[in-house]
Amino acid sequence: MTRNLNPKVDEFLSKARKWKEEYEKLRAIVLDCELTEDFKWMHPCYTFENKNIVLIHGFKEYCALLFHKGALLQDAHGILIQQTENVQAARQIRFTNTAEIDELEPILKAYIYEAIEIEKAGLEVNFKKTEDYSVPDEFQHKLEEIAGLKAAFESLTPGRQRAYLHYFSQPKQSKTRASRVEKYVRQILDGKGLND
Repeated sequence: MTRNLNPKVDEFLSKARKWKEEYEKLRAIVLDCELTEDFKWMHPCYTFENKNIVLIHGFKEYCALLFHKGALLQDAHGILIQQTENVQAARQIRFTNTAEIDELEPILKAYIYEAIEIEKAGLEVNFKKTEDYSVPDEFQHKLEEIAGLKAAFESLTPGRQRAYLHYFSQPKQSKTRASRVEKYVRQILDGKGLND
């Protein structure tokens, strides 16, 4: 089978200072699974019929294969990691050396083929909806108190609404929650998201 290597991935690998060997090993494994090599979000990304299946990326402590719909995988070997509690769909398998990758190669391929089957079946991750997030009292009071704030908040995209609700709910102390809400009232009124 002829492999279509993406020149942007070649360039990414040539510039890699850390995890270069690991990236090359992961690339070979993924390409063996007959996925299309692409370059998205500044990383090698592998697709099946234009659907994202897996991404290769690296951090200070580890490199990883990131399954875009990893939450739907069976994870028979218990090796998938949810990066943070807010990540709803993606899951990682992390590595710190090529020996770990070599050891897991047959399992990695099985997970990749399972991810392809999930795409073929058209399965989707059920994301938490905005209404599944609770509105902290401190924010609720502001919504009632400030004219136009409720309308401005409701006109934000669902993702921006969820980001605010999550951010406002995080602190354990009411005082901290109130100060976070206070800090972002103007930004919400201006129709901006938490990170805009």
